[in-house]
Amino acid sequence: MRAGHPGRRRVRPAAEALTTLLFAGLLAVLTTAPAHAAGYRYWSFWEGSGGSWSYATQGPATARPADGDAIGFRFAVSEDSRNAAKPAAAPDFGAVCDRTPTKDGSKRVAVAIDFGSAADAPAGETPPAARTACAQVGKDASAGDALAAVAKPLRYDSAALLCAIAGYPKTGCGEQVSGKESSAPSASGSGSGSGSEGEDGGPSAGLIGGVAAVVVLGAAGVWQARRRKRG
Repeated sequence: MRAGHPGRRRVRPAAEALTTLLFAGLLAVLTTAPAHAAGYRYWSFWEGSGGSWSYATQGPATARPADGDAIGFRFAVSEDSRNAAKPAAAPDFGAVCDRTPTKDGSKRVAVAIDFGSAADAPAGETPPAARTACAQVGKDASAGDALAAVAKPLRYDSAALLCAIAGYPKTGCGEQVSGKESSAPSASGSGSGSGSEGEDGGPSAGLIGGVAAVVVLGAAGVWQARRRKRG
C-alpha cells in the first residue's frame, strides 16, 4: 500500500522541484537577450587590391596611391576594423577613370564614396547616394588630396581624423554609439566571440549545451531515485 512507502512521498516533491529548477535555468539561458557591443560612427578608409577592398593601414593624409589605383571611403557604425562595412562599389579603376584622359605630371585615382545606410546616419540626417569619381591630381598627391579633388567640402577634427566628406555628416566625428544603434553588417561575416558569449554577443552554443546536459543528468538522477524508492 502507499502508506507503507512514506519515502515515495518525500522524494517526489524534491525531485519535481529539482527538475523545475533545472529547466528554469535552461530557459533563462535560452531567453537571455544578446548583449550588443558599442560601436563608433565614422568614415573608414579602404584601398583597392585584386578586385576587392582592404582596410587601409594608414590614414588618407599619408597614403600615396599610384596612378591607376582605387581608394574607397565608407560611413558606417562599426565596432572595429575587423567588422567595418566596405564601400558598396567594387574598386574598378577602369570603370571610373577610362573616360578621363591622362595628363603629364599627374596621376588618376578612382575614388569610391559610400555614405552608408539610413540606419548608420546620425539623428536627423539622410545619407546621400553613393558615388564614384576619377581624381586627377599631382603625382605626389595623397589619398586625402585625391578625395578633396572630387568630394569637397571635407571636415577634419583637431587630431586630423576625417569627420565629413562632401559635408556629410554635418556634425559629429567618430562618436561612440550604443549597441542598439549599431546596425552595420559585418564586412567579413565573422566575429571573435569567446567565453560564455557567442559571436553575436548572446549565450554560446557550448553554454546552452552545458545547461541542457545538466538538465538531462538531473532528470536521470530523479528517475533513478524513484526506482530505488520503488524497490
